[in-house]
Amino acid sequence: MSETEASKEEVVTIKDNEEQVKKALLDPTKKRKAEDEIEIDLKSSIPLSKKQKRLLRRGKITLEELNAKYNIDPKSIKEYKEDAEKKKTGASEKDDQGDGSTTDAVKGDESSETATKKKKDENKYGVWIGNLSFETTKDDLVRFFVAKTKNNEDERSRVTEQDITRLSMPRVAAKNSNSMKNKGFCYMFFKNVEQLKAVLELSESHLNGRNMLIKDSENYSGRPDKDDLVAMSKNPPSRILFVGNLSFDVTDDLLRKHFQHCGDIIKIRMATFEDSGKCKGFAFIDFKNEEGSTNALKDKGCRKIAGRPLRMEYGEDRSKRQVRKKVENVTNDKSPSFDISNNRGYDHSRQDSGNKPEYKRPNNSRRPPVDSNNRTKSSIALATAQRGSAAIVPSQGKKVKFD
Repeated sequence: MSETEASKEEVVTIKDNEEQVKKALLDPTKKRKAEDEIEIDLKSSIPLSKKQKRLLRRGKITLEELNAKYNIDPKSIKEYKEDAEKKKTGASEKDDQGDGSTTDAVKGDESSETATKKKKDENKYGVWIGNLSFETTKDDLVRFFVAKTKNNEDERSRVTEQDITRLSMPRVAAKNSNSMKNKGFCYMFFKNVEQLKAVLELSESHLNGRNMLIKDSENYSGRPDKDDLVAMSKNPPSRILFVGNLSFDVTDDLLRKHFQHCGDIIKIRMATFEDSGKCKGFAFIDFKNEEGSTNALKDKGCRKIAGRPLRMEYGEDRSKRQVRKKVENVTNDKSPSFDISNNRGYDHSRQDSGNKPEYKRPNNSRRPPVDSNNRTKSSIALATAQRGSAAIVPSQGKKVKFD
């Protein structure tokens, strides 16, 4: 093959590749590859996102607020206004023609707005009911509140089944059975404020063996604050700070610089691997006093290091441990001596006569197994017999000759 033919083939392949790239760019359904070229016009305006358009449609935010928050390009704002005017004019033209139908977008907006309003109205007057028995059902709760409020003087405070707009009770499968049980709490919503107040007054009422706890669904008082690490710590306040979820590349110097503004650091004890010497992921920081560890827990700037969120709490101060010493019996100075006469099985009646005490076998003790001649079996007798020495022992007797 000559050089001219080879060059022609290369030109043909390049043209074919360019045509394939153009086809791929024109076809929106085809997935683009890394080799495909994409042209971007940097001078064109950036359109509003779907989320921003949805917020504008529902009236939750204005263009001025969006522009102040995101610094939107003025061209994109003009384009959005033009599109909105076109939709309005298109809808009005259809109404003038007598169709009486609006665009799908307007219908969708109206339906979404009405749905959100309904949800707000349903969830406006609600209570949280806790400490429920796991066997309690929705029907039990409805019957209970209807019966308790039917005799109220104010008619608006009486609760009926139609007045309960929503009752949400999370359920979970019970262990070792196919039945479903509630999680011990639920949410109940009513139509007016009077019914809400009447149900709140029934807190600590008895139902299915438990005293119910009823609170306003919008009242979050009494719940633990997740940002308050001092209150969330399992250990009592101490001068030692536990730091977890550390990166393997963290060093003692980095930890010291990170926490040095909280207080005087005496020592840093970091768990490391024996082979590499890198951090295992946790460390203990010993401050001079409790103020240092408390300041570290309260400071939100200390909760991240090397881009990782830290898990911090008070560590256990072993210096404050109270070691309980064993109390010995001081009255018994002498160790008790062994007296053979105290053992069971000895006849104490013969000790006065000067004879040695005879051993009597207890009636309840087991006798060793015997053979047919009423003798202890040889295997058992030999097991307790004294073994002879295997060493060479010089003879001590006299040699006697018999003629």
